[in-house]
Amino acid sequence: MKFKIDSKIFEKFPELNIGIVTVKGFDNTGSNEEIMNLIMEKENQIRETFNTETLSQNPKIDAWRKAYSSFGAKPKKYKCSVENLYRMILQEIELRHINKIVDIYNYISIKHIIPVGGDDINKIDGNITLKFAGGNEPFVELNSEETKNPKEGEVVYVDDKEILCRRWNWRECDKSKMTEETKNVALVVEGLPPVTKEEINQIIKELSELIQKFCGGDIKTFILNSSTPETDI
Repeated sequence: MKFKIDSKIFEKFPELNIGIVTVKGFDNTGSNEEIMNLIMEKENQIRETFNTETLSQNPKIDAWRKAYSSFGAKPKKYKCSVENLYRMILQEIELRHINKIVDIYNYISIKHIIPVGGDDINKIDGNITLKFAGGNEPFVELNSEETKNPKEGEVVYVDDKEILCRRWNWRECDKSKMTEETKNVALVVEGLPPVTKEEINQIIKELSELIQKFCGGDIKTFILNSSTPETDI
């Protein structure tokens, strides 16, 4: 299986770096109090430091708002995954336990103010590609059965059959969602400036260490950018 970024993405986002963490043969069952305590501590820090009126001025959030605007997604209506998490937290909504791997990457996302997501690769058809949508690709949203299509020019993750995530990191599909039964995943840590390649490298290292501690498994890391647009996973 390959993970690829289409060359046209780099024409618009030349300094994009995406960290990939693959984990195979891990244990995703149950919950872990230590992970949830890490999330709770970070939620409290966020509520002390940020507010909903000025959140969009944070350079990392602003970068994603500008990216969304560039492909026609109004950021007031469509928010990147990490801004959505922050707004939930600032509205006193606690991040609930989903499963260990998702809990861990949600913690990393809010700690570093960076979008993190991923897919159960046992449910993927063919390769994973980040590209601009043609507009006719099928998409079934998480916890839904209705098939929709993206807007032409939207940034999307796709496999060989359908969309895995719309508007870059706005909404994931139902097909490849992670559950307690998931054994093999590919996670993405998405960096636009001011986030650097070096910062992405540090974040995927931290993510890998937490997964190893709480879930085990065989872990590999990669960074994709304009110099290395694809890798075998």
